[in-house]
Amino acid sequence: MSDRTSDADVAVEPTRRSRAAAPAEGRWHRAFREIVSGNLMISVLAVVLALIVGAVMIAVTDTGVQAAAGYFFARPLDTLAAIWQAVSGAYAAFFQGSIYNFGRPSFATGIRPLTETLAFATPLIAAGLGVALAFRVGMFNIGGRGQMLVAAAAAGWVGFGVDLPWGIHLIVALLAGMVAGAVWAGIAGLLKARTGAHEVIVTIMLNYVALYLVTWMLRTPGLLQAPGSSNPKTPAMKDTAIFPDLLGPGYSLHFGFILSIIGVVVVWWILNRSALGFRFRAVGENPNAARVAGINVKSMYVYAMLLSGALVGLAGVDQVLGTTTTGFSSGIDAGIGFDAITVALLGRSTPIGVLVAGILFGAFKAGGYAMQAAEGVPIEIVAVVQSLIVLFIAAPPLVRAIFRLPAPGSTPKRKRPVVTRELTTGEGSAT
Repeated sequence: MSDRTSDADVAVEPTRRSRAAAPAEGRWHRAFREIVSGNLMISVLAVVLALIVGAVMIAVTDTGVQAAAGYFFARPLDTLAAIWQAVSGAYAAFFQGSIYNFGRPSFATGIRPLTETLAFATPLIAAGLGVALAFRVGMFNIGGRGQMLVAAAAAGWVGFGVDLPWGIHLIVALLAGMVAGAVWAGIAGLLKARTGAHEVIVTIMLNYVALYLVTWMLRTPGLLQAPGSSNPKTPAMKDTAIFPDLLGPGYSLHFGFILSIIGVVVVWWILNRSALGFRFRAVGENPNAARVAGINVKSMYVYAMLLSGALVGLAGVDQVLGTTTTGFSSGIDAGIGFDAITVALLGRSTPIGVLVAGILFGAFKAGGYAMQAAEGVPIEIVAVVQSLIVLFIAAPPLVRAIFRLPAPGSTPKRKRPVVTRELTTGEGSAT
């Protein structure tokens, strides 16, 4: 038997030593790495980056900072103090306008900004749920504006043109609006299922159809236009069709917020606990594999757009029966149909994420007006911050590079162990 070590033993020995020397990753260390590389952390850091860029824009546009910058080299601390005053004052006004106003005499009045945030968030949550549901099925519902307009027209017509008892009137108006939104979105789903037409193009075109249709109805007596008026506006909604206030007449929060929360629960149940939700997710992941598995992909497209349109239609109903109850015009959607896309993206197309993102964007709306009124900050800066959030969310590698976060699924690098090769000579000595 030869005393020399075989080449195979020499090749295998370093590998064994490397595996033995590599330390196992701890449970808490692994959990921390999964948190910092997950989608939730990317969304949070995207908001932080957008707020930082917003702070820079606030400082640049502030007149006090511009004046102090004129003699920066003579007294640089004045410029830094002006920057701090501008940014801190703007964000303090943002907090007091969206969360809690410490300048109010009582808690009941101090909490009013939070109710304004929730009121702004109510249609954003409903519309965001509709867009997110379509996303999970692999479809892009860009027709939120059109679906909100036709839903507002249907719910508004029932709200001011039909006499029904209290309770029943509200339910009928609500159902009319949601059905109208579902039908309008279902057109895009049906065309995609039957002809292969891309839902992005169809929904965008349906936005214009709905806008001009509702505009014509608002200018036509006997349809939506208020009797005896030449303005393109509807009559006021009847009291029996208006959403009741949740906290009293001194607050803007209405029953529509409860409906949005119910919508979050229903969408979560559909996506995570129902057979229909399983089919939705399967089609969204891989429609070809879903088709091979026996799922009717075309029907899923139609069902998804019907549900998506109903949820977006709920946002239109919120506007008509909860916000602008004195009558509405063609601007009733208030850009919510497009903001819902941002909310769905920020919420990662999950019901809970959409809820949080909707409240955040509601805070942007409520706090943005407070910043403009108290500090003179242009309201456009808030829109820029919202756009930057979408930009950073759409580019996760950029966020990870800025904060030096690990990529998802990556493992920490370990130091390579020092490996020596031992060879035995024929005399038994090691070389």
